[in-house]
Amino acid sequence: MNTESFFPKNIKAALQNNPPGDWIPSVPAKAIRLHSGYPAPHLVPSKDLKEAVAQLLEEENDLPLHYIGSPRIDKLKEWVRLRQEVRGMVAKDDELLITAGACQAIDLIARIFLDKDAVVIVESPTYMEALEIFQNYTEQIITVPVDKDGLQTGQLAELLAERKQKGLTMPSFLYTIPTFHNPTGTTMTEERRGQVLKLAEEYDFLVLEDDAYGELGFKENPKTLKSMDTKDRVLYVGSLSKVVAPGMRIGWVHATERFIQALFWFKKDLEHPFAQATMATLLENTDFTSRLQTLSESYQRKCQVMLAALEKSLPENASWFVPKGGYFVWVKITGVDTEKLLSKATEGGVSFLPGKYFFLDQAEGAEYLRLSFSYESEENIEEGIQVLGDVVQSFLR
Repeated sequence: MNTESFFPKNIKAALQNNPPGDWIPSVPAKAIRLHSGYPAPHLVPSKDLKEAVAQLLEEENDLPLHYIGSPRIDKLKEWVRLRQEVRGMVAKDDELLITAGACQAIDLIARIFLDKDAVVIVESPTYMEALEIFQNYTEQIITVPVDKDGLQTGQLAELLAERKQKGLTMPSFLYTIPTFHNPTGTTMTEERRGQVLKLAEEYDFLVLEDDAYGELGFKENPKTLKSMDTKDRVLYVGSLSKVVAPGMRIGWVHATERFIQALFWFKKDLEHPFAQATMATLLENTDFTSRLQTLSESYQRKCQVMLAALEKSLPENASWFVPKGGYFVWVKITGVDTEKLLSKATEGGVSFLPGKYFFLDQAEGAEYLRLSFSYESEENIEEGIQVLGDVVQSFLR
């Protein structure tokens, strides 16, 4: 049997891309994992989640284990609605959709808006799993660079004007991570956010705002694009992965009602009712504001340790952005191929993610790497950066 003959053309094309997760490095068990974009283990509320499961089953018996699930699922959606409101985003019930994490939300949005002829604009660099998703639907992906102030909206404006003048297909949507960006850690200025919304209206495209890190500011959390949007152009994607636990797979989309209807049409019941009910139970027993403060203080300390260690250990040809929140520091080491550097680093006991995986044209990322300060302890961060510095120095000799 020729198995390939059963795949339609679009699936055959998608399967030519790198497989999902191909970017995950092979890391020795005892290595310091500076590649891991995970919450710190001691900040994942495993004990509280255990108690939430016990409470849920004690109070509802088998109900949360059925297809329809617990009535607490509706409470989770109401919690999200109120949380959106706190952040200046007023949502009606029919403008919200709970999803199995942010990636399902992004995939659903790509599914209803993209086909092989559709154009999507992404930041360069950008979240690699979003790139993987978009490449499953279209080859028409255009990139706009990021600097210390986020997406370069001047270049975006020039690109859009040129495409319109030439009669080229205009974008269906722009995908952006404006706050505590993955991988660069940068934050788009409020002026540029306003410019994005103005351009979306002028050139008639949508904006997919990925706000996975948006409540992890060290000092303050910027306004979301959605909170500034008066024209219903923004599809906002939120997540509890970075502030509670990624394995729970709880995300959501906030968008105009018609878009939510279309997303729901394809999502069907592809979700996790038990996880949603457990999360709702956890949240009803959690002071979320206090939790966010604890997370932000911890990650700020870890980030400061990492920045100090980089200053001490890396050579003069290295530079990096200073994040105001989130999980990551984005480093450029001029003249060093970071993919080749990675094998030496893991041999020395430390890992990172080579920058190539965050670019559509992977050659553009050859001299970059992403470091995560979220997962490891402060002591391990300091030691890991020292090891990395030694590896870089030996690499340059």
